[in-house]
Amino acid sequence: QVPLVESGGGLVQAGASLRLSCAASGRSFSNYAMGWFRQAPWKEREFVAAISWTGSSTYYADSVKGRFTISLVNAKNTVYLQMNSLKPEDTAVYYCAAKFSLSDSPYRMTDDYHYWGQGTPVTVSS
Repeated sequence: QVPLVESGGGLVQAGASLRLSCAASGRSFSNYAMGWFRQAPWKEREFVAAISWTGSSTYYADSVKGRFTISLVNAKNTVYLQMNSLKPEDTAVYYCAAKFSLSDSPYRMTDDYHYWGQGTPVTVSS
């Protein structure tokens, strides 16, 4: 088991920034590729960003490319999602996910991931 806890969500105005954090209590992220997904009301969960377990490779959804940055601090067992220039369409519950991986690759499919956090809500007002 990889217990994941997200934090950092909130209510902000369009154009603002937020940084989401995902921590694994008592567990190293070594050999775990990490991803961020989001789910807006009445919509399916969608991919946002992913990072390989070494942090050397990242992948972003087109809708957030250039605005969001995913990063990994293995020493802190924490993965971050820096979100800049937020838009109302970014409003969703954001989920952190982990996948055990021997390959140094990021993964963007929901079904790739084995462990999920409970989510943190982000609301962007216009």
